[in-house]
Amino acid sequence: MLRIHFTAADLLDVRFADGPAPLIELELAVAMLQRRDPDPGFVRWRHGLAASGALAATAALRELVPPTGAGPFFLDPIAPDLDQGLELVRRSTNTLVCSELERICGAGLAVTPLLKHLADQDQQAWRYLADTLRSAYGAVIGTAWPRLRAGFDADLRWRGQVQRQEGLRGMLAGLHPGSRWHGCTLEIPVAKELDFQLHGEGLLLLPSASWTGRPLVGSYPDGPAVLVYAALTPLPYLAETDPAPGADPDDPVAVLLGRTRAAVLRLTLREPTTSQLATTLGVGLASASEHARALRRAGLVSTARTGRSVRHSCTQLGHRLLAAPTAVAQP
Repeated sequence: MLRIHFTAADLLDVRFADGPAPLIELELAVAMLQRRDPDPGFVRWRHGLAASGALAATAALRELVPPTGAGPFFLDPIAPDLDQGLELVRRSTNTLVCSELERICGAGLAVTPLLKHLADQDQQAWRYLADTLRSAYGAVIGTAWPRLRAGFDADLRWRGQVQRQEGLRGMLAGLHPGSRWHGCTLEIPVAKELDFQLHGEGLLLLPSASWTGRPLVGSYPDGPAVLVYAALTPLPYLAETDPAPGADPDDPVAVLLGRTRAAVLRLTLREPTTSQLATTLGVGLASASEHARALRRAGLVSTARTGRSVRHSCTQLGHRLLAAPTAVAQP
């Protein structure tokens, strides 16, 4: 269980980042490449990167970034553009670098020559790291950046609508399935036991379309406490070029969910089984189940077993989204 302890001052200072951070998206994408996420969209995404040769550009970064996404803080500063982020990486203090390398190695990463050279402040190693980050960004994130930006904006509009409907506490609890409040403590169900104190300094929220894992929380040196969470629509489903059967190409809900998942949400108005979803959409059972699961995580769909079948129904929140799509889709 991840427990984030809020004070009244913290709740008054919960805010969203201004935009996605290039190096955070890169780090989380590198983590996702190692997770072997079963989501069909991410399988296609990995295959596409492998076919283009982009995976080779991430080899060195996999020495620093574990599949958990909890890489060293000096590698992923919150910066609005790549050049500024790389400058912050280069300016990392040796104290921070050594402590963060010790942390990630203590969590299971191997101590490689690259890590030793970085800790020893070897200038050639640091130039190599900067070149690697730039190359990997271009190969993995660069062409996807407009979609990541659009997904970030759509997620913030959706969270804003949830907050208007359910309040700040409801919005925060909806960032990850199964989260709940115990007094002023937000409890997020994860495998690891972790208590995080905000100490009245507030919390910066950062959705990531490159990430589908558990929320990540931490405090940057001389910076804010940050909660990174999986955006409602993952990168492979943002701005899909092939619409789902029967989908409206101008559907504003698809801006938020992706065309296939927008179609799934509308189908749940009829309380279909997983097989019926798959047949209507022309996809496999595993794909239909994953789409329904993603919408369930977002609180838009509920699932119940009836006999040997699993039926999916649209929740009240899902009905609200379908009833007022323009409010979500417009900037």
